[in-house]
Amino acid sequence: MSRSLVVRRSPIHGNGVFAAKDIPAGKSLIEYRGRLLRHAVADRRYCDNVESGHTFLFVLNDRYVIDGSEGGNSARWINHSCAPNCEPVLLESKDGDPARDRLFIETLRPVKAGEELTYDYGIELDVRHTARLKQLWACRCGAPNCSGTLLKPKRGGPK
Repeated sequence: MSRSLVVRRSPIHGNGVFAAKDIPAGKSLIEYRGRLLRHAVADRRYCDNVESGHTFLFVLNDRYVIDGSEGGNSARWINHSCAPNCEPVLLESKDGDPARDRLFIETLRPVKAGEELTYDYGIELDVRHTARLKQLWACRCGAPNCSGTLLKPKRGGPK
């Protein structure tokens, strides 16, 4: 992990990643690493995980998901926020092989030393977003525009 980042307990949730020094906007900070799984494998392996309200899975592309719980690095501890200071950036492989795509976390704006790094998880679930599910996937970011949930709103369907 970069010397500009540190993992410690977070006021948002569990562990978090914090800036150890001031970081400019547009800075690539860390690659999201872990075991590469095809979507169908991730779906089978974690199909009952919808009720947990917790995941280290990150969609890489149409074919693959990164499972940060297996061989993952500190990027898995970056928490969600409705007012994020970072965003995931996909670096597609030069040879067009989706298994070689990589995902990096990059700052959206300048980040001050001591500030927690966050991005919008935008979690999409194929099930109905019930009040219970929204509570399980509750957002604790504390932003003025907080949606109250990590779940991405469904467009045109039941929420």
